[in-house]
Amino acid sequence: MAEEKSQASSSKMITLKASDGVLFEVELNIAKEMKTVQAYIDDCEDIETIPIPNVLGKHLAIVIEYIKKTNEEYDAEFEKQWNMDDLQLLLLAANYLNISGLQECLCKAIAKRIENKSPEYVRKVFNIENDHSPEEEAKLRKEYKWAFEGVDKD
Repeated sequence: MAEEKSQASSSKMITLKASDGVLFEVELNIAKEMKTVQAYIDDCEDIETIPIPNVLGKHLAIVIEYIKKTNEEYDAEFEKQWNMDDLQLLLLAANYLNISGLQECLCKAIAKRIENKSPEYVRKVFNIENDHSPEEEAKLRKEYKWAFEGVDKD
């Protein structure tokens, strides 16, 4: 009897509605991997559609696919598929949905892409304004010379 209940809950389907209106019908056990969705399910009984207001459909599709395929080999393949902008948007989605494994995977992928890069490159990637004057920057580069050794050409 308990086995039947377990199978029924894992095959039960629920609809997730992305911020752009795209609907995804997913198994309940997949949806529950998203802690934000899990909390919604716990708070609301007999819910059929759960709104995901901060995630676009194209990113929610990627998140769902990731949850279905999660393993170390897939993580390595997964991170290579996306450009830096996509990685950042997926990280925002993973953060909102509270999926720690995906957050970790994306943070590692982003870290690999900025490893040994110049401050100028990192500023450009993350759209960070340089708040140092040329003199201050020269002083910092001289004072922390070791931090700039081995930096890749952009």
